[in-house]
Amino acid sequence: MQPRPRTIPEATVARLAVYLRVLATLADGGRSTVSSGELASAAGVNPAGLRKDLSHLGPCGVRGVGYDVDLLRDRLTRVLGVGRSRACVLVGIGNLGSALADYAGFGTRGFEFVGLFDASPARIGQRIGNLQVRGLDELEDVVAATGASIGVITTPAEVAQGICDRLAAAGVGSILNFAPVTLAAPAGVDVRKVDLSVELQVLAFLGQQRVPAEVGESA
Repeated sequence: MQPRPRTIPEATVARLAVYLRVLATLADGGRSTVSSGELASAAGVNPAGLRKDLSHLGPCGVRGVGYDVDLLRDRLTRVLGVGRSRACVLVGIGNLGSALADYAGFGTRGFEFVGLFDASPARIGQRIGNLQVRGLDELEDVVAATGASIGVITTPAEVAQGICDRLAAAGVGSILNFAPVTLAAPAGVDVRKVDLSVELQVLAFLGQQRVPAEVGESA
């Protein structure tokens, strides 16, 4: 399957989302301008990398002044397509799924859960926030009725591919996968995998690498 062409590299898009989060925090704090150095530091990148990323947006800052927080925030919002609310459905109401469904921060970033689904009779009918957990037999109908464009999968690995297939067939074009398995999706459907165990293993490795230096410093 050939990926769809993108005008901005995927890695850059991920960093643009981080810049948007930082800018939102600055705006909430009453800031009107920010330097490239300050924005880069808050986002965890170097200033040259920041300027290269923002070059995809066209002219943004003013030399010696920096970036207008509100203007850059608005431009990033348009580029990332989060200026309007996007309907999402979530499948798999275990501990992780329940926590994601109940997180209010998604709403402030332009994402709204419109359907929660699980196969367990014990979970069907439960309320999380303003939504009631539904059975999987209602998945396609809810996607069609709400126009949901994003699906979040937090199911066990063995059933995740089947859920991915159903979401794609129902018209969902973007899938965020937390299940510990790589999913295959048809052309035109984007899948991003979030593997928490891999991230923890990376952190464990980095922590292990620091141990000799820390021991040496204390000697």
